Amino acid sequence: MSDSYKENNESYCKPKHHHPNVNIGKLVTKVPVVLAELALTADMTAKITFPEPVLEIKDVKKRVKITQCRLLLPSNKLFVSGFVRKNIQYASPSGDIEHATSKSIASDLHSYTVDIPFQLVTEIERYLSSPVQPQMNSREEFDFFVSQSLPSGFPEKDELLSSDLSQFHQSSTQYYNELPYCELVSSKIIEWDEAIDRKMIGKDAPLAEGVFRTIEEKMVLDFTLRVIQDQQIRVASTTNDDHHHRHDCDEDDHY
Repeated sequence: MSDSYKENNESYCKPKHHHPNVNIGKLVTKVPVVLAELALTADMTAKITFPEPVLEIKDVKKRVKITQCRLLLPSNKLFVSGFVRKNIQYASPSGDIEHATSKSIASDLHSYTVDIPFQLVTEIERYLSSPVQPQMNSREEFDFFVSQSLPSGFPEKDELLSSDLSQFHQSSTQYYNELPYCELVSSKIIEWDEAIDRKMIGKDAPLAEGVFRTIEEKMVLDFTLRVIQDQQIRVASTTNDDHHHRHDCDEDDHY
């Protein structure tokens, strides 16, 4: 902020640091804890068919999207699936390619978007922080003793000693565990695309010009995932009263 603004603006007030009110001592808080950070690789092959003849590919923009990242506790298996979104910009002949001359051929710039899926399963061999394992739900049944009279045909002094089939009693416990989740940290893609149905244009077209509609793609995706779980941890909090200042402004603070 310039000095001229401070001099010309009567409402300008120099801010003072304010020390917030905090709880002091050993506290328990719930925060995201990084369980692991993994470098993974997915290999993909695909055939892409364009809706029209293609002279050449001009550019390809790619974006990695993860649709599922699930740590299957209490195991160490991590299931990952998603796709690579590809936006392909290409030149397509405009009009009738038979009208091409030996020196030129007209074309239009189009784009085509396609999703290339992938999935993999890996195992986390070493954790940065141990995950909180899920607690199992439980159900237990219990009965009460009852004494009932016996029908005719049994000695009169005897009784039926058992539980009551007309009643049902149960104790159940259910836990709501914290589900681990993931963050995508970085990605790198190496791809190789080549046409598999390219045909040369007629003899009147420029030398070696041709069109195709299908390409075969090989892709290697290297990406880094961060596996996280919300956990309760204990922290220590201290304060320094010397840093406690006023937040409001006095008249002397105005310029």
